[in-house]
Amino acid sequence: MPATRKPFALRLDPALHAEIERMAARDLRSVNAEIEFLLREALSRRGVKVGVSEQPRRGRPPKVD
Repeated sequence: MPATRKPFALRLDPALHAEIERMAARDLRSVNAEIEFLLREALSRRGVKVGVSEQPRRGRPPKVD
């Protein structure tokens, strides 16, 4: 069974959300992807290694010759 993302509600201070939104736009990421990036970065600084779950690929399947 492929890995799925774990949805959950996150309440943020509006000023914090606005800053994350600006960072995400600058980095061409969604707000969700930016938050995930920041969390991984913070965990890495604390010495916590988090693997990346295998996600099903989106879009067209690769061309088969």
